[in-house]
Amino acid sequence: MDRPTPSGRLCVVTIVMTCSAADTETIVAPAIDTDVSVTEERSWVVVVWNDPVNLMSYVTFVLQKLFGFSLERATELMLAVHHEGRANVAEGNREQCEMHVFRLHEHGLWATMEHDS
Repeated sequence: MDRPTPSGRLCVVTIVMTCSAADTETIVAPAIDTDVSVTEERSWVVVVWNDPVNLMSYVTFVLQKLFGFSLERATELMLAVHHEGRANVAEGNREQCEMHVFRLHEHGLWATMEHDS
């Protein structure tokens, strides 16, 4: 530890501590309950919503581009969006679904994520 002296110079103070075996104490860790059940994290789904802006062909194109769906599968999902107002297009953990929603927003589609039921 450095301390200034009255003359303005720094002097070094060294502190040495010693302890004997009588000064130490034993710390006992608490018991761990191994019968705890671990629940799996619920998966999330990405929902694409119907909007009055995007053409059906564009929605189909985006679904093919972002998710690698075939033309037939992308068309089915687009028609579900159009007729039912929404379609679940992806499922996964939270981070994956957040990225899918972000990418869909980048392409101008309305998308959200929710827990899988």
